[in-house]
Amino acid sequence: MIWYPYEQMKTMNPPYKITDAGGVYLYAGKHKLIDSISSWWSVIHGYKHPALTQVICSQAEKFSHVMLGGLTHAPAEKLSQKLQEWLPGTLDYCFFSDSGSVAVEVALKMALQYYLNQGRENRTMILSLEHAYHGDTFKTMEAGDDEDYHFVLKAYGPSPYVVHIPTEIPALEKTFQQYGERLNCFLAEPLLQGAGGMRMYDISFLKRARELCDEYDVLLIFDEVATGFGRTGNRFVADLVLPDILVLGKALTGGYIGHAVTVANQKVFEGFYDDNPDHALMHGPTFMGNALACSVALKSIELFETEDYMSKIKKIEEITRREMKDFSDPRIKEIRIMGGCVCAEVWDPSSLKGYQQFAYEKGVFSRPFLNCLYAMVPYIIKEEELVKVLDTMKAWFRR
Repeated sequence: MIWYPYEQMKTMNPPYKITDAGGVYLYAGKHKLIDSISSWWSVIHGYKHPALTQVICSQAEKFSHVMLGGLTHAPAEKLSQKLQEWLPGTLDYCFFSDSGSVAVEVALKMALQYYLNQGRENRTMILSLEHAYHGDTFKTMEAGDDEDYHFVLKAYGPSPYVVHIPTEIPALEKTFQQYGERLNCFLAEPLLQGAGGMRMYDISFLKRARELCDEYDVLLIFDEVATGFGRTGNRFVADLVLPDILVLGKALTGGYIGHAVTVANQKVFEGFYDDNPDHALMHGPTFMGNALACSVALKSIELFETEDYMSKIKKIEEITRREMKDFSDPRIKEIRIMGGCVCAEVWDPSSLKGYQQFAYEKGVFSRPFLNCLYAMVPYIIKEEELVKVLDTMKAWFRR
């Protein structure tokens, strides 16, 4: 029996059984559904893309996986080299893992050990955002701030090692004044907080965070697992404000295989590069640098570049703003749009009950959560398909 995620198994509705997929469509038997959430925001090229499928098949004919402990291979080397060339600043050092949550764990571990390697054992605290979500492993839950997902941590009580603040500059400055000498990192989903409610905030907050991190010698970590590869309308938010550590996942492989990477800058890497074996990063996921994943990630990045995906994302945002302009309903608190994301936040979560089945019957797959009705479509979506997704959202409130 499958134990499904984020569901009470006793009362959940039966999941839709997918028998095929192609482009932006999922096929559930006779039902053809536009996937409006890109399989948790990852399938940016759509399903069954021939170039991505082919590169996986070609690599599988050689080998699918070998460990990176004492071994290496061309797909991992080439992906690391591509990311080094592609990412800003000295974000040059790639530590691969098998999921976004683990990649954030690695980033937090790097930040803590970076200071321990210097004998600065007082740098034990993490600064994070209110409503943060960084994954469901234990340290990422601790750094997160959403009881809807992480209520199990109540068993431990409040953590003395994590401080959460709103995305407001005065709160940021006050926290650095109070805790700056004890912080090892500031961890943030930049500009767009995903699972915490599709919350959007201004770049000025991150610019000030960079200044304060420099002033207090604190590492700045961007969790761009969800926001990377254009979702905010920027290639990466790291292109606007440069972090010390960048975490990528989800769209890294075009959603084809679970894989992630924690990318450190030269400063962080040099904090581990030493004759002392105790200064090594003692971490090693079995499937890090998986050859299939690295191969498809390389092809995914190539498609992103050669097919000008940033223009596609800009068009998605323009259409979304046009179609949602002047739309309102008393049940809607706010409509937010950024890049390839649109969210209608409602006052009462119960007003979204039944929407998933409503959308299914209209040919759209959606999965509202908390008080958010949202879409994060594949970037290859056609205008008429995107309009159908948005019309379905509006139709729910016009019934």
